[in-house]
Amino acid sequence: MAELIAGAFFTASFERFFNMIISGEVLKFVSGRKLDDGMLKKFKTMLLSVKALLNDAEKKQISNPDVRQWLDELKDTMYHAEDLAYEIETEALRCKIEGGQSAGSRITQVLNFSSRFYIKNLEDRIVNIFHTLEGIVNQKDLFGLITSEVVRQNRSSSSSPQLLPVEEESEIYGREQDKAVIIRLLLSDDHDDVVGGDNKISVIPIVGMGGIGKTTLAQLVYNDVNVIKKFNLKAWVTVSTEFDVFTLTKTIFELITKQKDCGIKHPEQLQYELKNVIQGKKFLFVLDDVWNEDYNLWDNLRSQFAFGASGSRIIVTTRSKIIGSMMGGIIPNLELGTISDEDSWQLFAKYAFQKIIDRSALQEFEETGKKIVGKCNGLPLAIKSLGGLLCSKNHIHEWEEILNSDTWKLQQCNILPALWLSYNYLPAHLKWCFAYCSVFPKDFKIEKERLILLWMAEDLLQPQQNMTLEEIGEKYFNDLASRSFFHHHKCGYFTMHDLVNDLATFVSREFCLRLDDDCPKVLTEKTRHLSYMTFKSHDTKRLTEYLSKNKVLRTLLFEYLMPEQFSANLEQYLKGMRCLRVLSLSARPIVVNTRADSNLIPITTALDLIGNLKFLSCSACQKKGCPILFLG
Repeated sequence: MAELIAGAFFTASFERFFNMIISGEVLKFVSGRKLDDGMLKKFKTMLLSVKALLNDAEKKQISNPDVRQWLDELKDTMYHAEDLAYEIETEALRCKIEGGQSAGSRITQVLNFSSRFYIKNLEDRIVNIFHTLEGIVNQKDLFGLITSEVVRQNRSSSSSPQLLPVEEESEIYGREQDKAVIIRLLLSDDHDDVVGGDNKISVIPIVGMGGIGKTTLAQLVYNDVNVIKKFNLKAWVTVSTEFDVFTLTKTIFELITKQKDCGIKHPEQLQYELKNVIQGKKFLFVLDDVWNEDYNLWDNLRSQFAFGASGSRIIVTTRSKIIGSMMGGIIPNLELGTISDEDSWQLFAKYAFQKIIDRSALQEFEETGKKIVGKCNGLPLAIKSLGGLLCSKNHIHEWEEILNSDTWKLQQCNILPALWLSYNYLPAHLKWCFAYCSVFPKDFKIEKERLILLWMAEDLLQPQQNMTLEEIGEKYFNDLASRSFFHHHKCGYFTMHDLVNDLATFVSREFCLRLDDDCPKVLTEKTRHLSYMTFKSHDTKRLTEYLSKNKVLRTLLFEYLMPEQFSANLEQYLKGMRCLRVLSLSARPIVVNTRADSNLIPITTALDLIGNLKFLSCSACQKKGCPILFLG
């Protein structure tokens, strides 16, 4: 029975909880009689039912809020079970150390021979989890959930052409004319009519809907050989919703001077240093993903670059025609439309058919594939996402299932149908990892190695024989990237497209919460992963009150700014976070003592109480040579 339950449908932590209970070892340490063989058998049956219902629930949550709530209740119960599993393991480890057992002792050996093992209300907590799961399973008929086979038998002998990994694109489809127009604007003479006569610094606005390929096109011309030769200085900045003139100017200055942190804090000093760098030089700056329509902010930013040489250019990408017209001035918006049917098919084929082995099966897949591409309506992001998904589907019925999915009929939904299909057909273990990424704000620069460590700390990686967890995490990441959930930049980092980020936020809901610049969020008791990633100050009183009450938080990330009130009482808050696994601080360094200091955070005592902590990072410490610590 354990083998039937185990698998990627549940996290590694939840599987450990299940195995602890059915092994019977933990039950030796409960004093009551509420847990018996009958209840254990019932528990096994319930988990099998949950596993069979998950497929249907995952599909229906996009259009049925009641099913979404059902899934949230299930996930919340699983989190509580995982927390108890960690508490059991921590207590077992304590017993092992006190009993003088070797580090290699198994948990069952510790439990068998230790009379010191004790967890308050252990039996009641286990029974409560059982009853909650039972109530959730019994609601399936109310929501029309049906069971489905986890592994389906092949219904067709046809298999799709075998594939090789998709190489990074060296060109884009359907944008040759747009590319030529932009390069002409970039390379034209200073007084050419095409850039508006005597305009010293010209702005080229690229406008279009999300997923249409604005950033991809801008990257293509930005890296063009002739463009590189034309300009002395180049910089690419992702703006997103926060249009802070000082921050943007400082970022550009650091990029063109190749400094990680210039240390400049005053606008006057920044203006002086920037003038010395750009004066008399032609520059090309890209402001990607601009949302703010305040003309005064834009005019202020543009004035910072007035000392550049004539012929300098700024490329702006935005979804708003208003922003494009405001920033572009004389040069009209370059409005990107959808790509043609032929270009759509070529783009899809590049991802879905890398290397054809079985040519006899190709026609059948092409016919279905072209119908699927037609439903993407010429949107490159949707086409690439489905191409990445279908390259791993080896049977024609799987392609037909996607073609005939009800997801295409979704109305009044902010999630792109093609992206939802790509998510829905992910293996369950990748869904957990993808949803966790909603803790990052839009346009956040993701470091692959760091993200893998976070997944490891959160027990999201399923152990496999002959592979380290780092190797498994690398495989998970590459699988998600091949489906266009991550976009690789030449600088080495990765980002998520805004629409992909919206999808991650939708599926993670209140369990992953980020406080950023987009909008205020509702703090709930179900939140397990919390990030504070903004230069702006939120309602710190509400935040600190929430953190003092949340006892189930697993991730706490402060990337840019830590509220002063929080940092002053950090040790007090951490003492109550017994479930915390990931702690990342950016404001001030950690000190290993208990002495109060205005520049340091004394949290050793608190860290001693967080038995589950696996990942500890402090950027202020890293600047002094201290690495990220992985404590798993």
